[in-house]
Amino acid sequence: MAAQRPPITCHVLDTTTGRPASSVAVTLTLLKPFGPSTPLTATTNSDGRVTAWQHQGGGVQLQEIFDNAAEHAGEHVQMVWALKFDTAAYYGEGNTFWPEVELRFFVKPGEDHYHVPLL
Repeated sequence: MAAQRPPITCHVLDTTTGRPASSVAVTLTLLKPFGPSTPLTATTNSDGRVTAWQHQGGGVQLQEIFDNAAEHAGEHVQMVWALKFDTAAYYGEGNTFWPEVELRFFVKPGEDHYHVPLL
């Protein structure tokens, strides 16, 4: 049985090479409501994708955080999440203009999946 897809996934493409960006460290943080939360972490796979997240405290899954925030925020409150990509480590210190890239985005109540690309 395949693992259930998390509610937030991402895909990183390196436009300097035209290829997926593998081994990019990524953090995911719930900013609002109730945030900021303890970040979840992941590293992009060989296809440049993050398909699973690890909670630094262990045990808590993204789906639990997602469901809890949606349940307690009310049906009309949007969640704000942030994805932070460690581009300095990927390109090498001093080899990129942006040492990290942060994308903040809204999650609407009732939506069950968001796939966030970074080019």
